[in-house]
Amino acid sequence: MNTELIDAIDALLPQTQCTKCGYTGCRPYAAAVAQGEADINQCPPGGAAGIRKLARLLDRAEKPLNAANGTETPRAAALIDESRCIGCMLCIQACPVDAIVGAAKRMHTVLTQYCTGCDLCLPPCPVDCIDMLELDALAKRGNLHAEALATQSIEDMADIARERFTIHQFRLARELEERSQRLARKARDKLAHLERLPGGHDRERKIAAVQAAIERARARRAGSG
Repeated sequence: MNTELIDAIDALLPQTQCTKCGYTGCRPYAAAVAQGEADINQCPPGGAAGIRKLARLLDRAEKPLNAANGTETPRAAALIDESRCIGCMLCIQACPVDAIVGAAKRMHTVLTQYCTGCDLCLPPCPVDCIDMLELDALAKRGNLHAEALATQSIEDMADIARERFTIHQFRLARELEERSQRLARKARDKLAHLERLPGGHDRERKIAAVQAAIERARARRAGSG
C-alpha cells in the first residue's frame, strides 16, 4: 500500500467524513482511489474543484461528479431546533467530528465552527428537529461562527475537521476498550463467585460458560489489536 500517495490524496479531500463517496470516511476513500478501487469523482463536498485537484495529482482526466454519489451544494452546517429536541443523543453519536454537544434528555446544540455539513445527524433524529442550512443563511440569523466559517478556506476547514475526526476515533476506541475492561472485570468477579459455590453440574456448566465468554473477549481484543 502506497501510504505517501494515500496521504497526498487524503490531503486534497474536504474531510467532511460524510460517507457519500461510498466509503466510511475520507481516508478510506483516499486509499480506494490510490489502489484503483474508486474513481476521483465520488466526493460531492469536494465538488468540481476537488475532482480537478485529484486529476492533477494523479495525472488523470477530469470528469463530472458521479451523480450516484450526490450533487455539489453550497457549504452548510446543521442547526438543531432546541424547542423540539428530546435529548436522545443519537445525533451526538452520529457526528464524526464531535460538533454536537448535549446530555441525555437535555437539549443539544451544534458547534457550528466545527460542523462539516456531513448531514449524518439527520437520519437518526427521531423528531426531525435538525436542518442543514447554508452558511450564508446561518450567518444572516446572527450565527457569528457561520459567518467566520463561510470565509474560511476549504483547506483550513479540512485541517480542523481531520484533527477532530482523529480525536473522535481515539475517543471511541478508548470508550470501547474501557467498556471491554469493565465487562472483563464483571466476568472475572462472576467466575470467582461461582468457584466459591458448592460443587455440582449446574455450577460447572456456569463456570464453563463464563470461562468461554472470557476467552472470546480475549480473542476479540487480540484480533482488534
